[in-house]
Amino acid sequence: MSIQWFPGHMTQARKKAGETLAMADVVVEVLDARLPMASSNPMIHELRAFRQRPCLKLLNKADMADPEATKAWLDYFAKQPGVKAVAISCKKASDVAKIPGLAQKLAPHRNDAIKPLRLMIMGIPNVGKSTLMNALVKKRVAAVGDQPAVTKTQQRIDISSKLTIYDTPGMLWPKIAHPIDGLMLAASHAVGVNAYIDEEVATFLAGFLLEAYPGLLKARYGFETESLDAVNVIEAIAKKRGCLLKGRGGELDLEKAAVILLIDYRTGALGRISMETPERRAARAKLLAETVVPQGD
Repeated sequence: MSIQWFPGHMTQARKKAGETLAMADVVVEVLDARLPMASSNPMIHELRAFRQRPCLKLLNKADMADPEATKAWLDYFAKQPGVKAVAISCKKASDVAKIPGLAQKLAPHRNDAIKPLRLMIMGIPNVGKSTLMNALVKKRVAAVGDQPAVTKTQQRIDISSKLTIYDTPGMLWPKIAHPIDGLMLAASHAVGVNAYIDEEVATFLAGFLLEAYPGLLKARYGFETESLDAVNVIEAIAKKRGCLLKGRGGELDLEKAAVILLIDYRTGALGRISMETPERRAARAKLLAETVVPQGD
């Protein structure tokens, strides 16, 4: 299953972001700590590389991610030039309060009223940018919703004489090259619901959980996992939660069970889960490269 989602407004958002980046000093890229690379938009990297802007990567929702995986990602990003990464929860005021100071270290020449620090908040849809903006400004200035692409226009906010913030709409990119990235993004609610089928995404998620976090499945739903495959997990959830199709003689409602699994992952009810680590990411990339068939002359 190849998932693609690039609504029309994102093309305009990319163009506007490129123009605004000329005025910004630091890109603050909000990532999902559960899938830091899959949730990193390559267009953002291209834009900031062209303008030679440093980047503060915020691994948001760190309280929902596997702490060992998050540590590995912080070590990974620490090796990249011009990049500072920190694990946070945008819902914690103490975490948000650190951000201006961390960004300031990436642009030490912008530190007074004559040269205020100008931050550009960027990231994919539904990753927490609006929550971050509201926390930085300490009032509601950005719409927060449970659906991706709630914010569709860019805005500038002068927080103080020394700090200006540009908020941008969530952007994906025109073609998600790696199918697994699309599935991870869909599982994490970063793409529109019209771009995927719940059962297919939930089956992918179930298979991953069987491999990486079987104990969390058992703890949440109360069934053994040893003899199950991904489809069996969805069926077992349906049985445990009484998901039945009305008037169908007790037939399982697998779509409803799939939604239960997805919601439990998205809300953190399943526990602390990371969909990728640097090592797992490298292994997937290697496997993908090995399966690409060379084109003939």
